[in-house]
Amino acid sequence: MLVDSHCHLDFPGLAERLPDVLAAMQANDVGAALCIGVNLEDFPRVLAVAEQSPILYATVGVHPEYTDAEEPDEDRLLALASHTKVVGIGETGLDYYWHKDKPEWQRARFRTHIRAALRCGKPLVVHTRESAEDTIRILREEGASAIGGVMHCFTENWEIAQQALDIGFHLSFSGIVTFKNAHIVKDVARQCPLDRLLVETDAPYLAPTPYRGKPNEPAYVRYVAEEIARLRELPFASIAAASTENFRRLFRPET
Repeated sequence: MLVDSHCHLDFPGLAERLPDVLAAMQANDVGAALCIGVNLEDFPRVLAVAEQSPILYATVGVHPEYTDAEEPDEDRLLALASHTKVVGIGETGLDYYWHKDKPEWQRARFRTHIRAALRCGKPLVVHTRESAEDTIRILREEGASAIGGVMHCFTENWEIAQQALDIGFHLSFSGIVTFKNAHIVKDVARQCPLDRLLVETDAPYLAPTPYRGKPNEPAYVRYVAEEIARLRELPFASIAAASTENFRRLFRPET
């Protein structure tokens, strides 16, 4: 059994075909999926998707790419996170690729999410792009190791991976690990401690080989796990079991 630890089932192309998405998950032994919030305006939509199935869960947060979204404060995040389907805070973090001009604003928003996570006792889902040093530094400064979380769609090198692991975070690997030239990601996937490893799709984005360039969905997380098993020379069942147990230990979803 597998878990897709990061997907966007409320997005067009997935939301309107949710029954088919769930059926494909079942056919591929994907037993749960985490629907990620990216802004507060659309959070009701994320929650509505999660409520349609006992195997779907949600997070609440504002992604750093959403510059014009409602700005969250701790109390607002806490109120939304109180729903039993909400198992994490995020997607939050820093993105200096798209928004080099707003680092102070991004960092302040990131700190708000971390503080909310610490208050509600739910782990963080962290996005970082061209901002790894600041991301790790802020997590340390805010004491995020007390609650933990996941560095989603991890693409940094082993040095950054070690820093994230040192503060108690998990590393989640997406379809990128299946790409032929993703040498850095493959190297980290080989070395990541088995008890800190998660798998994800980031659907509808980043479809793994052999679906690269096409819309992604949670059923395809199987290809991610299979590639990691190949890289580590382990049985597929070992990666499936470990990543699923890690998800349940970190997010503590109600079953």
